[in-house]
Amino acid sequence: MAVLRVAHTPDPDDAYMFYGIVKGAVRLPGYERVEHLVEDIETLNRRLVEEGWEVEVTAASAHAYAYLADRYYLMTAGASMGEGYGPILVARGRLQGLRGARVAVPGRYTTARLLLRLATGGGYREVYARFDRIPGMVLRGEADAGLLIHEAQLTYSEMGLVKVLDLWEWWSSVARGLPMPLGVDLASRRLGREEAARLRGALQESIRYAWSHHREALEYAAGFARSGSLEQIDRFVRMYVNERTLDMGVEGRRAHRLLYEMAWDERLIPEPVEPEFV
Repeated sequence: MAVLRVAHTPDPDDAYMFYGIVKGAVRLPGYERVEHLVEDIETLNRRLVEEGWEVEVTAASAHAYAYLADRYYLMTAGASMGEGYGPILVARGRLQGLRGARVAVPGRYTTARLLLRLATGGGYREVYARFDRIPGMVLRGEADAGLLIHEAQLTYSEMGLVKVLDLWEWWSSVARGLPMPLGVDLASRRLGREEAARLRGALQESIRYAWSHHREALEYAAGFARSGSLEQIDRFVRMYVNERTLDMGVEGRRAHRLLYEMAWDERLIPEPVEPEFV
């Protein structure tokens, strides 16, 4: 009997969608046990891209997949996609422009960083920082602006920060109504397509379980939040665990292909990417 290694982030949306698997409500025949490896998203990205880390199922940024397509399938379940919302660039006050500014971004391989480069063309000085440290860096003047992901997208104004750029607004102007790719779940090609598809089905079952046991799944997920009330965490979870998380559908697939086409056109990824979905 094999051990199934599942790597995901300590974020409320990931915790929520994997709740059914964590609790053992979703059975995984053929595996003796499930080993959960929990790391922040950029740590996962770097281990996967730079260290060649291999696990059966892992969360990653959609950007990072551009470096992993030869080793992993892109699962049609588990994706975080923005529709009406997405990463937000903030500052302490009005900025004259980004050229030459110090901009804190949540890691080299995050999709937020890639989207910001696509939206602005660059020209600023990137400061890599763990995503939950970025608001404080901006408030202390260690960065002129900061790119926010996760719950801080909902709470930044309470911290005294102001919005400079909403990346969803930019994406919606260029993507012809498609949702915004952000995070994905991947399955190792070593599994083969059939087993990868079975594990994708298990993740879908876990999401459905969380929906049908929402309160307990939410309370479990809230234990991973860095900020926000239970009501705000509930709102965040509902934003990023939705019907497209269950199955990204045709539009979700098109959105990922568009992201990689745009990134390759600007040579922001090492080679063209044609995602292989399971």
